[in-house]
Amino acid sequence: MSDKLEIRNERVFSTDRATLFDTFADPDKLALWWGPEGFTNTITAFDLKPGGDWLITMTADNGTEFHNRWTFDNVVEGELIRMTHHEPVHVFTLDMRFAAEPRGARLSWRMLFDRTPENEELERFLHAANEQNFDRLERLLEERKRER
Repeated sequence: MSDKLEIRNERVFSTDRATLFDTFADPDKLALWWGPEGFTNTITAFDLKPGGDWLITMTADNGTEFHNRWTFDNVVEGELIRMTHHEPVHVFTLDMRFAAEPRGARLSWRMLFDRTPENEELERFLHAANEQNFDRLERLLEERKRER
């Protein structure tokens, strides 16, 4: 058994890779889809470059606020964002890979956590929450397509 817990999610979206990447790289768009269903977001810092910070407050539909602090570790325009989540609660890394596909663009997420009993309990929840993230992103992309 590995000392790391890995959570993977991926989906092909019916858009091009540059547009898909932009939905993360543009904090105004990112705030509209980040997080599981029922959350709204306020982004107070977003410096998309290695060493840059991302500060986001995620507010649940019951009003509970979750202040999140991230650091961007590596950014390759249109291809890769690697970042570290520092708080709250657990530290982990997230790789977001963007790839062109015949039917659109693929977004692959790979989260790496230290293997702890607490993180193992979170695994199923986080996989489902990531799918909700992707659902929200898909809806945003469809809305933008209709607006054109």
